[in-house]
Amino acid sequence: MWQLVLLMVGWDLAAAAAHSSLRKGSDAGRRQYQVQQGSCSYTFLLPEADNCRPPASAYVPNAVQRDAPLDYDDSLQRLQALESTMENNTQWLLKLENYIQDSMKKEMVEIQQNVVQNQTAAMIEIGTNLLNQTAEQTRKLTDVEAQVLNQTTRLELQLLEHSLSTNKLEKQILDQTSEINKLQDKNRPRPACQEPRLTPVPPSVSLLEKKVLDMEDKHLVQLRSIREEKDQLQVLVSKQSSIIEELERQLLSATANNSALQRQQHDLMETVHGLLTMMSSPSSRGTLASKEEQSTFRDCAEVFRAGHTASGTYTLTFPNSTEKVKAFCDMETGGGGWTVIQRRKDGSVDFQRTWKEYKVGFGDPAGEHWLGNEFVSQLTSRQRYVLRIRLEDWEGGEAHGLYEHFSLAGEDLNYSVGLAGTGSPEARAGHWLALRGPRSRIHLKGLTGTAGKVSSISQPGNSFSTKDADNDKCVCKCSRMLTGGWWFDACGPSNLNGMYYPQRQSTNKFNGIKWYYWRGSGYSLKATSMMIRPADF
Repeated sequence: MWQLVLLMVGWDLAAAAAHSSLRKGSDAGRRQYQVQQGSCSYTFLLPEADNCRPPASAYVPNAVQRDAPLDYDDSLQRLQALESTMENNTQWLLKLENYIQDSMKKEMVEIQQNVVQNQTAAMIEIGTNLLNQTAEQTRKLTDVEAQVLNQTTRLELQLLEHSLSTNKLEKQILDQTSEINKLQDKNRPRPACQEPRLTPVPPSVSLLEKKVLDMEDKHLVQLRSIREEKDQLQVLVSKQSSIIEELERQLLSATANNSALQRQQHDLMETVHGLLTMMSSPSSRGTLASKEEQSTFRDCAEVFRAGHTASGTYTLTFPNSTEKVKAFCDMETGGGGWTVIQRRKDGSVDFQRTWKEYKVGFGDPAGEHWLGNEFVSQLTSRQRYVLRIRLEDWEGGEAHGLYEHFSLAGEDLNYSVGLAGTGSPEARAGHWLALRGPRSRIHLKGLTGTAGKVSSISQPGNSFSTKDADNDKCVCKCSRMLTGGWWFDACGPSNLNGMYYPQRQSTNKFNGIKWYYWRGSGYSLKATSMMIRPADF
């Protein structure tokens, strides 16, 4: 479009220049000359020179020279001047085109920046609305749960009071019945062989018996009404129980929806960060897009080998699948290439989750999160991986433990852990024999690091447990008592997914983030991370 406009302007300028150069001869007689160049033609109007004929000696008896215009030299000079003018105009038009293109580039960059800023503001507003809706829904569910619990507690207290009252009345009725039986025994007639009474039976005895019978009838009526009321209360309690179960199901569904909203918000934030990064480095936009389209990575080691040496969040692919997962890659610790599968640092994420949530993962890969048991199980079942655990206490101390082999069994084996590097050679050989199935094949080497000479993770082969899936070896349900999902064994010496306590509350906490063989069982750590990498990296 711009080229067409520039071409039209050029033709106008050329025509104006031609018109200006030939304007002086407009009053005299004119001769037209037409020149064809490509799809364009040029018409030149040349004046007739009547009084400027050259002498006769200049003429040659030649037909071509005789037919040529008399002012040929003058016309030739004018044509050369016209060509020079056309070249100047062409150069000017080229400069004008370059100037317009530079101006359009700046305007296009400003337009793109405005569009991205508007989209960013809209996405931030959507994320804020989602957060507000999530908070409001959570608050409403909490209020409903509190009301139901209060009503249930009140009904239980009423039922207990009625039960006590019923027992008391039953006891009174039994006492009255016993007294009535005694009176009836006294009032029975004597056999004929017995001697007659010395004194006649007073008439007041029959009156007393009548009163006792009336009292017994009243007590029976009261007992019947109390039993009916008790039955009604039991029916009401059963209805309340069903209502509570329904509310619990709704609460679980709302919690799942809340997690989905959090994931959606996280995706929106990642999109915003990606747009901001794209604006800051427009030259690398196409290169990054092509690399993401052409490359898929199973773990962070492959990301590192592909030339991405900056720590951050990357997209990984399940082995033999197209399913994607976001993971944080540590490209600095010990040479890089580490896939972070767990991180705790500020208590912003609740780790008291269900089996399904630990299976698929939760949290923010750039912050506190659990990558997901299913992905780690599939990843470690195909080659040998190394596990590195980093620990940090509230006094600034740090420690780490390195296991030369780490693997997780599948969900059918409750994601049991396979570790190398603990215990005696005989014990490690026994663990290898117990875990040599296709999903838990291990190779044993020594445990290294500063987090203790003995491993604080439970023995290999222990199953993973959560609050709704008790697979430990203790009747006390370790996941509920210690909180979080972990390989508890019999509640064990470690739990990196326990309750997060701040510094002032970090001691004497049995259910905190603990690593026994470094800071003991009652010390809750400040930060932890678990990361894996291929052993041949």
